[in-house]
Amino acid sequence: MSVFTNVCTCMISVGVLLSSAMAETMPMQSTSGTAGMVQGGSMQGGSAPADARSSDYSDGYQYRGMAGWEETDEMTVSKIIADQMEYRSNNNGNNSLRWDMQGWSGTDYNKLWFKFEGDDEGKTRAGNLELQTLYSHSVSAFWDFQIGGRYDRFYSPGLINDRFLAVIGFQGLAPYWFEVEPALFVSDQGDVSARITATYDLLFTQRLILQPRFEVNAALTEVPQFGVGKGVNDIQLGMRLRYEIAREFAPYLGIAWQRQFGATANLVRAGGEVASNVSLIAGLRWWF
Repeated sequence: MSVFTNVCTCMISVGVLLSSAMAETMPMQSTSGTAGMVQGGSMQGGSAPADARSSDYSDGYQYRGMAGWEETDEMTVSKIIADQMEYRSNNNGNNSLRWDMQGWSGTDYNKLWFKFEGDDEGKTRAGNLELQTLYSHSVSAFWDFQIGGRYDRFYSPGLINDRFLAVIGFQGLAPYWFEVEPALFVSDQGDVSARITATYDLLFTQRLILQPRFEVNAALTEVPQFGVGKGVNDIQLGMRLRYEIAREFAPYLGIAWQRQFGATANLVRAGGEVASNVSLIAGLRWWF
């Protein structure tokens, strides 16, 4: 009995070895009409069906840039944002409406940009407005170089002064998330001036946001008809607390302080106004 058992064991072992050897040399045949494939193995044969997905999941799409990334930086995008649309209660008694808007259209690299801001005093019917039209080109991941033109108008009952200026500047995001806009202006009369504006969004929650704002203006020449003196013209500080009902719609309250200096302050006083002003603000920030 032991001899019979040993013979059977040997025959089974030889059969297993032969089957393994044949399996390594013979292709698997598919019975379903698709490519023959061993589940969980690496042996394949035949052809993939016509509707099979490509092995890299690209489905035949050819990327022109970095592999695996679509060139979204070449898409045209547009936006208009009113960062300030507000009513100001001024301590000088001349309450006013204030607006500061920007908009652009283009790709990540090249845009057509506009900036529109101004003040209008309801009581005196005096005010000013400024419109910039710019070509904007990306020079780094967070900075754009901008060049174009600017139109100014100062008006009051019976008087209008306007001028055109060339603009060159930058706009971008500085370290620690400060949004900064330095710019240089040259008027059609050769008058040179400069401005730098900086803002920062401090999030108390995802909806409640405090925005400090800083602006300083300076000029190399005096232009009395536009209230501009030589040197530092003015410094403006503001704080606006907004609540974003939606990302595109946010009412806010705030306070602003403005002070003229030097020759500019003298021009302001000569016109019967004060060189320092504090404003209480109520406004609406929106964009689309």
